[in-house]
Amino acid sequence: MFKVFGFYKFIKVKSLKKNKEILTTFFNNNNIRGTIIIAKEGLNGTISGRVSNIEKTKKKIKSLFSFKKFDNFNESNSDFQPFHKPKVKIKDEIVPMNLKLNSKERNLKTHLEPKDWNKLIKNKDTHIIDTRKPFEYKVGTFKKAVNPDVTNFRDFPKYLNKLKKDKPVAMFCTGGIRCEKTSVYLQKKGFKNIFQLNGGILNYLKKIKKDQSLWKGECFVFDNRISLKHGLKIGTHSMCSGCRMPISNKDKKSKKYEEGVSCPNCFDKLTTSQKSRFRMRQSQIYRAKKSGKNYLFQKEFK
Repeated sequence: MFKVFGFYKFIKVKSLKKNKEILTTFFNNNNIRGTIIIAKEGLNGTISGRVSNIEKTKKKIKSLFSFKKFDNFNESNSDFQPFHKPKVKIKDEIVPMNLKLNSKERNLKTHLEPKDWNKLIKNKDTHIIDTRKPFEYKVGTFKKAVNPDVTNFRDFPKYLNKLKKDKPVAMFCTGGIRCEKTSVYLQKKGFKNIFQLNGGILNYLKKIKKDQSLWKGECFVFDNRISLKHGLKIGTHSMCSGCRMPISNKDKKSKKYEEGVSCPNCFDKLTTSQKSRFRMRQSQIYRAKKSGKNYLFQKEFK
């Protein structure tokens, strides 16, 4: 069993390159995989490993960056290693919005626990915003939630500037970090009734039972589990090898779906040569499986 640990922390970070080297070495020595982004404003990451190694890593991160608690974190299990390798990346922001955030700007009064969140979004006057990318929204979302259809989070403020200030705004994302920045941005714009789902969708799916849930579908995650359901159990979605987009069981029934080649999303976009190349790759995967070997392939760029 592998433990998957997602977290973020807004804290002043110095010596980015040095810390990157320390973390990379530690990850390699402790069989930790996944991605951590470090920036001057803090840390954001999702990593996985054996339970004992994840516990060691938590302690290492806290001691290295001199803090006692993560701003938010989530934990789930996987019976396989959901990441291929460890990555430590240096970025300008831990989530890009052209807005640098410090820990003092966080407004914890806007954070709602899942049960209180249910009450808020049942209010017909509440504007419910799914701050994630469109393809994540399609996999699953809350009832009556609106997705701004923004692929690049840096463009998100353009949507926010159109909102009416007199209505309650309820925001959510996978783990909560996007909403941290969005709530601060809206406060600076004069919004008063701003709320965010504490711990994001993952915290909601962990704490709210399915029969009491206002969530529809599954939650996309950026690892090889692809999607999660209530109780943070692995979902039913898989990944299209042609376009690297999540596909449902319904998509697989389409005439445009071909395993390892295409799905309804990319069938009409792929060239004949691309489909031919993907079929060749898929045939190699079949042969490898038949012989009992693993086939690992790099992402092919179109």
